Amino acid sequence: MRRLTSLKAFFLAAGLLAGGPALAAGEGVEVPNTRFSFDGIFGHFDRASAQRGFQVYKEVCANCHSMHLMSYRNLRELGLSDAEVRAIAATVQVQDGPNDEGEMFERPGRPSDRFRSPFANERAARAANNGALPPDLSVIVKARENGADYIHALLTGYAEPPAGVTLMPGMNYNKYFPGHQIAMAPPLTGEGQVEFHDGTKATVDQMVNDVVQFLAWTAEPELEQRKAMGVKIIVFLVILAGLAYSVKRKVWADVH
Repeated sequence: MRRLTSLKAFFLAAGLLAGGPALAAGEGVEVPNTRFSFDGIFGHFDRASAQRGFQVYKEVCANCHSMHLMSYRNLRELGLSDAEVRAIAATVQVQDGPNDEGEMFERPGRPSDRFRSPFANERAARAANNGALPPDLSVIVKARENGADYIHALLTGYAEPPAGVTLMPGMNYNKYFPGHQIAMAPPLTGEGQVEFHDGTKATVDQMVNDVVQFLAWTAEPELEQRKAMGVKIIVFLVILAGLAYSVKRKVWADVH
């Protein structure tokens, strides 16, 4: 019984260290394995990269994709100061109200506000994107099998269609998208599309890596704490197993 309990605890610890994807996305499409700082047992978020990734999201992705689960105040966990967060929130206009006259009004955003949606509703989003609904990106990394690798591959997988392949109207060819035809046009198209505040050279690969880092953080901001807890539990179990073995040898020493 004690052994079974120890095994259960061990697999619980292993579960704390592993991030299980929610849905499969590949449908037979194999994506390259990309190494990120948050991979592995001791993985962690590169906050400088994630801050740049937020800048890519804000200047490029936010034109079509919402992040309903994120508030501006969450950016403090990426290392941004209160003043920086307030300044970022104030760049958007948020509908509020009603006021004393019973009318809705717009005001500058606050840190407590959710990220502003680019469209008023789903119909408006579809109308602006050839009938396709841009997915919310709050937990997109967890909603795809090998989510970080998949998103990296998707953003770098745009190409000219092979000979004999005819694209439907309004579609783009992508090597890693199931069916290879995607409504979203290439979002990151060339070096310098974003001017990073820290002076990092904004190559396409750099922008893709940074925005994936940011999306991985938004999907699982507790990842570092979970992995640290898992490591502590495994260390505890290893020590406990050593003590149990020592006690066993002590107790049964006279029998042998």
